[in-house]
Amino acid sequence: MSVLKLVEYPNDILETKCKQVTSFDSDLIKLLDSMHETMIEADGVGLAAPQVGIDKQIAIVEIDDEHGRIDLVNPVILEMKGEQIGPEGCLSFPGLFGEVKRADYVKIKAQDHRGQTFILEAEGFLSRAIQHEIDHLNGVLFTSKVTRYYDEGELEG
Repeated sequence: MSVLKLVEYPNDILETKCKQVTSFDSDLIKLLDSMHETMIEADGVGLAAPQVGIDKQIAIVEIDDEHGRIDLVNPVILEMKGEQIGPEGCLSFPGLFGEVKRADYVKIKAQDHRGQTFILEAEGFLSRAIQHEIDHLNGVLFTSKVTRYYDEGELEG
């Protein structure tokens, strides 16, 4: 495992729809582990492959110990309900935070590192994090959904 270099905006890969993963091998496992290490090092709660320069439908989310690390390969949103508005930031936009409206509930279908398909339902902050990462895989940046940016220090304390 190793910490990967984060891609910061502007960079074309951040606005590119990523390719499907077709090979579920040891390279994918190494990439997921390195992405996780990179996310932890950067103090993030999610990371998508394009944020480390890789054009693949791969993302990870880990909001807390209770939910643990969630590997998302080729994720697709099946259902969204409700509404939540809250702060978001992005490792590809250091120091930038804004208010974003998202669905409060999301149901997705994805594959794990072995290629096994699973269904995941999430609410609240986990739902927000999953939607943010899936947006990355489709070339959609959180800045396109911000209703207002926060001033420096506004989110502290």
